[in-house]
Amino acid sequence: MSEEAKKNIHSSPSAAYLNRDLSWIEFNRRVLEEAQDPNNPLMERAKFLGIVSSNLDEFISVRVAGIQDQIRAGYTKKDFTGYTPSGLHKRLYKRVGKIVADQYRTFRDISRSLNKEGIILVDYEDLTHAQEAAVEQYYRDIIFPVLTPMAVDQSRPFPLVHSLFIYLAVVLTKKNKEHDEFFFAILQIPSNLPRCIPLPHRANSKRRQFVYIEDVIRAHIGTLFSGYHPVAVNEFRLTRNSDLSIDEEGAEDLLEEIEKELRKRRRGVPVRLEVQKGIHPYALEQLQAEFEAEHFVYEIDGPLDLGFLRQFAGGFKGHSYLNYPPVEPVYPAEFEETEDFFEVLRERDVLVYHPYESFESFIDFITQASEDEQVMAIKMTLYRVSGNSPLITALARAAGSGKQVTVVVELKARFDEERNIAWARKLEQAGCHVVYGLVGLKTHAKITLIVRQEGNELRRYVHIGTGNYNENTAKLYTDISLFTSHYEVGLDASELFNQITGYSANCDWNSFFVAPYSMSNSLKKLIERESEHAANGRPARIVAKMNSLSNQQVIDDLYEAGQSGVSIDLIVRGVCCLRPGVPGLSERITVRSIVDRFLEHSRIYYFENGGEPEVYLSSADWMTRNLTRRVELMCPVGDKTAREQVVQILEMSLRDNQKSRFLLPSGNYERPNDELAPFRSQFAAMHVENWKYTQALSSDPMHS
Repeated sequence: MSEEAKKNIHSSPSAAYLNRDLSWIEFNRRVLEEAQDPNNPLMERAKFLGIVSSNLDEFISVRVAGIQDQIRAGYTKKDFTGYTPSGLHKRLYKRVGKIVADQYRTFRDISRSLNKEGIILVDYEDLTHAQEAAVEQYYRDIIFPVLTPMAVDQSRPFPLVHSLFIYLAVVLTKKNKEHDEFFFAILQIPSNLPRCIPLPHRANSKRRQFVYIEDVIRAHIGTLFSGYHPVAVNEFRLTRNSDLSIDEEGAEDLLEEIEKELRKRRRGVPVRLEVQKGIHPYALEQLQAEFEAEHFVYEIDGPLDLGFLRQFAGGFKGHSYLNYPPVEPVYPAEFEETEDFFEVLRERDVLVYHPYESFESFIDFITQASEDEQVMAIKMTLYRVSGNSPLITALARAAGSGKQVTVVVELKARFDEERNIAWARKLEQAGCHVVYGLVGLKTHAKITLIVRQEGNELRRYVHIGTGNYNENTAKLYTDISLFTSHYEVGLDASELFNQITGYSANCDWNSFFVAPYSMSNSLKKLIERESEHAANGRPARIVAKMNSLSNQQVIDDLYEAGQSGVSIDLIVRGVCCLRPGVPGLSERITVRSIVDRFLEHSRIYYFENGGEPEVYLSSADWMTRNLTRRVELMCPVGDKTAREQVVQILEMSLRDNQKSRFLLPSGNYERPNDELAPFRSQFAAMHVENWKYTQALSSDPMHS
């Protein structure tokens, strides 16, 4: 990097870097744009709106909570983007408020469109007599028995309010009393009952009407407070700090320590208070006093927590046209005609692209290994698994048959801690060796090693993924699986598991780059190598696809490479702290984000290397936490055919002019404005022949 560029960065960091949290807000705005796009099917728009809501919940309960912790601790140092915690907090409050207002405007627009399609969320006051009678019966039989009104007074202190649940704040006066003394109570809306209660409809009618459960309870609130008159009944919702603070070094049993912290999470410090617009002043006063909520209080003009829309929009009979047609994943052709995965992998590597190709292939791979008498050992990392994963059953069966089964279960996978604890115990009961990873590090690498006796030798078979071993998310996320029996990959896989499960010093890897040991330095060398190629007139290009880019060192290395003449194209779905297109700093760098039907999740890194391209698959984004505080894996794709397939996938992303947005130097995003034929990468990838069974368009496919 030039001395002038370094001087400019030092004097004005905000001119060189985008703030991580403000960049995240821009990502959620891109998700909101999908909810606003009239070209998307109506129910898909509703799902995107629900995703916006759940995204905000996690962002505020973790990121904003952390910033508030810094403010309370008196921390005033600026981050590398030039923001103090206090200054950033004020900016986030305004940005979140704006996106919430846009979110509810979009909700009203989608509701009107749903009404036209005969799917109607009815106000309680608009129910017909027949509907009201049916709802009253439902309330009496189903809702009323599970409700628990909780008074707040001198003898009954404010009860525990759980994070992200909807409550009613009830202001009361005594009946037949002249004075206006207020009484206060709260009531949790049952989360195990439908949020939207279906109303009676005529047989064979496509028209569907629903009423919110909170409206039903509000209409019957008098049944819970006899002798009192309800003055106001308003909804509220609290968000607490949900980040875990775990003393791993001082913990005698990590599993028990995490269970203890999970119990603490229920009483986490309040971070955000959402209240119904027009809430009674006395109710708001009581809530703010209890939660000490001065900042991040939002009045919501509509139903609280639009996350329910993801499930609500799941589908209605007779309304399938309001959703995308279902995608039936193709079973990988390489495995389709054989029941022996090992025979195929002895001949060649196999690349599988989810969700367009089926995750069932990996489940079948593990199932075959669990039943194969020649398999001696199975080793696997588990970060997030589904609720009823067949992988757990297969691993338990393998252990029961005498195989050595080792499973590295990451107990600290945020919001999946309880599920992973349950799986860990089940695997231990089945005879598996369960390891909880390394102190101070999350094990985020996605790798499976199978050791098989073949004649007089042992052969290693390895699976490496960019995504979790979860068959549910494999239908919703774009990820890549690599199956291989490459000798050096197998050696590195064994060494990696030895480092995680035992005492093993850092080694010289044959092919892997592993965080936090070697990945950061290796990335730096790969980027610098491209700069050397450019300086010597050889082809030099970097194409990197990831979820987030926020590590300052990597960003500075990319800036320097771009100034050296390297062409850099970044495909970053979410957070990006790099400013592209800044004169004298990043003219040769482009950044685009693709937000579409499936969550772009694969991490792919391409280096031109003077005309001899190298391609890597990874579990790691280019974020500080991935490079320094997690066990991550980056593996080269050595097989020529598999490498060309990955390049084709990258090429489709670069061609997308329908669902991509380009990052501007200002930090805003804009859609591409070109006259090329429309191309939507995810739709193209549904036709497997577009990327798997065609030759690269030239000997230099990235430049075709």
